[in-house]
This record gives sequence, structure tokens and C-alpha cells, in this order.
Amino acid sequence: MDDAVRAGAPPATWTRKLARARVPLGFVCGAVVLWLARPEPKLLMAGLPIAAAGEALRVWAAGHLEKSREVTQSGPYRFMRHPLYAGSAFMGIGLSIASANLIVAVLTGVYLGTTIRAAVKTEEAFLRSAFGGDYDAYSQGRNQPGSPAVMRRFSFERAMRNKEYRAMTGLVIASLLLVAKMMWLTPSFQP
Repeated sequence: MDDAVRAGAPPATWTRKLARARVPLGFVCGAVVLWLARPEPKLLMAGLPIAAAGEALRVWAAGHLEKSREVTQSGPYRFMRHPLYAGSAFMGIGLSIASANLIVAVLTGVYLGTTIRAAVKTEEAFLRSAFGGDYDAYSQGRNQPGSPAVMRRFSFERAMRNKEYRAMTGLVIASLLLVAKMMWLTPSFQP
């Protein structure tokens, strides 16, 4: 991380633009991934549970997150600063394995590596400007025991308020499309 972002200054313009464009870019990459995918039963069965574990991490994180209101420190935020992005990375890894195509794995890696890095820089600059020392303490591992942000329980309603249903729906659709493509490419496959 560069010193300007560490100090709370906004990241470069291209970084902010890339962070904002990550969802539309994700749809484009997703379409290319599905087109290139050559799912096979064993790799599909190996990859989809990894992707599902990534989504489970995202749901857990979203069920604790109070966006733009605080430095969330409960749930997976006790262990890592960006569990939503970690979950997205696991989803990408799992879907890449399920796709059974090296080009898909490279494309997914490039997409996730660049967009998540841009999102993290943008988000950390915002958190530093909004919460100053509280975020710095959290990012250095000095959580504030006993605070409501640390003691909060998981809430599925909060996860849905944070629009995690979008990622869930996307994973279900991608998984079903990969299964359908596998069945189309492997006519002899019988469940």
C-alpha cells in the first residue's frame, strides 16, 4: 500500500474507477468464463464447494457489517480486514476449478487481483478519512474489546440489507449454468 493511501488520501483516479467498475466488469468476465468453460464432473464437484465456502464467508461478513457507519470488528472482521473480498476470491477460485479451463483461471485471477486491489485501496482510504484512528487501530490489530462493533451477533437480515442476495443469486446462476454446460458437453453424463 502506498503512503498516500495509508495517510487517508484518496487513491489515484484510475483505482477509484476500476473499483467502481468491478461489478460490470465482473458480468463481462463471467460471460467470457461461461463461454470458455469446459466443466467436467470431478472438477465441478471439487470447485463448487470452494465457491460455496466463499459465499458462506461473504454471508457471515455481510451479517456483521454496518457499512459506512463504523469500523466493523465482529464476526470474520475479527480475523481479517476484508472478508467480503476474501470470500469473492474463494468464489472465483472455486468457479475457475469448476470451469476446468486454464484460460478461465488466468482471466479470473487477473480480474480478481486487479479489481479487489483497487476496491481495497479505495475502501481503506474512505475508512481512514471517515474513522481515522479507529480504523488505524483496527488495521494494526488493536481491536476495541467490549465495543458494540466487536460484540455484535450475526444477523441474516443485516446480510440481506447489505444486498448479499446478489452474490448468492449470482453463484447459484453460475453454478447452474456450469452444470448445464457440463451436461450439454457430456451427453453420456447421468446424475
